[in-house]
Amino acid sequence: MMRVRLLGTGSADGWPNAFCECASCLAAQHAQQWRGPTSALVDGRILLDCGPETPRAALRFEGGLQQVTHILVTHDHPDHSAPMALLSRAWAGRTEPLTVVGPAPVIASWCLWAAPDAPVRWQAVLPGDVLQADGYTVRVLAGAHGEEEAVVYDLTGPGGERMLYATDTGPLPEATITATTDAEFDLVLLEATFGDRRGPGAPSGTDHLDLSTFADQMVRLRGARALTRGSRIAAVHLSHHSPVDLRPRLGAWGVQVVDDGHAFQLDRAASRARARAAQPAEAMTGLVGGDDEPRRTLLLGGVRSGKSSVAEALFAADAPVTYVATGYVPDGDDHEWLERVAAHQLRRPAHWTTLETTDLGAALRGAQGPVIIDCLGMWMTSVLSRCGAWEQAPGWQHAVDQHVDALVEAWHAVRVPVVAVSNEVGSGVVPGSWSGRVFRDQLGRLNTRISAASERVLLVVAGRVLDLAALGSPAAATGSADETGQPAEVSRPHRALDVPAPSTDPADISSTPGRHAAVRTALHPVLDLTRHASTADSLEQDTA
Repeated sequence: MMRVRLLGTGSADGWPNAFCECASCLAAQHAQQWRGPTSALVDGRILLDCGPETPRAALRFEGGLQQVTHILVTHDHPDHSAPMALLSRAWAGRTEPLTVVGPAPVIASWCLWAAPDAPVRWQAVLPGDVLQADGYTVRVLAGAHGEEEAVVYDLTGPGGERMLYATDTGPLPEATITATTDAEFDLVLLEATFGDRRGPGAPSGTDHLDLSTFADQMVRLRGARALTRGSRIAAVHLSHHSPVDLRPRLGAWGVQVVDDGHAFQLDRAASRARARAAQPAEAMTGLVGGDDEPRRTLLLGGVRSGKSSVAEALFAADAPVTYVATGYVPDGDDHEWLERVAAHQLRRPAHWTTLETTDLGAALRGAQGPVIIDCLGMWMTSVLSRCGAWEQAPGWQHAVDQHVDALVEAWHAVRVPVVAVSNEVGSGVVPGSWSGRVFRDQLGRLNTRISAASERVLLVVAGRVLDLAALGSPAAATGSADETGQPAEVSRPHRALDVPAPSTDPADISSTPGRHAAVRTALHPVLDLTRHASTADSLEQDTA
């Protein structure tokens, strides 16, 4: 087995930033979550990055660095490369051999801090190099960090456990993805510095990952079978550009956000067992959720609430995803609608498939992977038109009911994760027109029936997400009738989308187990799941 202790999980300025009073930093202070620059210690012997705070963090969480034989530095930025550690080691009278590994600029900086007769060996590396380090195999892979000579490390332990340490990098070079083919990492530590690109000094470059490009790397690593069902993945190099609800947001993708000092105990056999235990459909689609993850999600919200962005964020790390667009195909005369459709298409990942249809039953029955339906409001508009509701044609209500029954039946039978987006129409003023009231009533009834058949129901208000499971369902509990006079469908139990509780897995050893509960208290039940604040606009039409 191999133990990986995270001595730091933050960015260069840490999180919170000591000079900042943004919402993200103040929330972190309130929760007493202090993150130092990212560094990791493997089995007490292999140190991955050594910034100025690393030795002190090692004393707090591991008892020191006395057993370290190799220091692997990714690049020569001061939060990762602080060679004064060599001076501290010399003052302690250590005479054991030590090897410092890194790109040439790292070696040039570090060798200035050691006496000519110091027991230190220097090893400059390039992407593609493979070396042995005290029984560990180190593969040096290319990073993408602007003009800086930066690498990431693929480390295999004596027992075969394998991890990827990828920090201070933008989207991984294609050569790096290729080099990880079939790696089936037990642990991936992947940076997410730019978060939602929000807050003071919001970044605009590509030298780091944001949450969107983080999800893209997960998809690419899954495609190479570097990341599997049995892999653990944790976000590191976190900064105040992250949202305050980072844990539940990344948790929806199966990504852990752990505290400084957390230790992962890697067991190759256990990782393979988790991978073999995956459901066939989950293994095929690359889903990260388990059997306890909700299969059916109804996502409600008002106009421009950000509900479409929230739906997209839920599946951002999955591949492939089918996006079912129910809106009418724009013609050349409706420029405003063309712009809305184009904006929606632009922010969808390139590997997603878009299906423009109102035959939702067929789309659900034929689905082989995750599905997003956007939205039920446009679908209902189409159904009302086809059934002659606007003209009050004889039998239109019966015809609409048949369409709704067929959709609900397909929703019940779906075998893959699905999210349906819909307008919440019951909170505004009573529409002044008959057609507006018909639309409101029919969509409200549809939402109620889909909700009753869903494990999870989310309400989006101004970009914030409220899990209605936290509020309960009085109608479902009492079996009361709905507004049509029919018995309300009883909702299945479903799990609140909340901050994950501390892990009880013996493979995860946390030095500060009480902090998860503190964050849950601070955040529950309102969660912000939008991918980017600037893309919260939803493709909607005011049909009333």
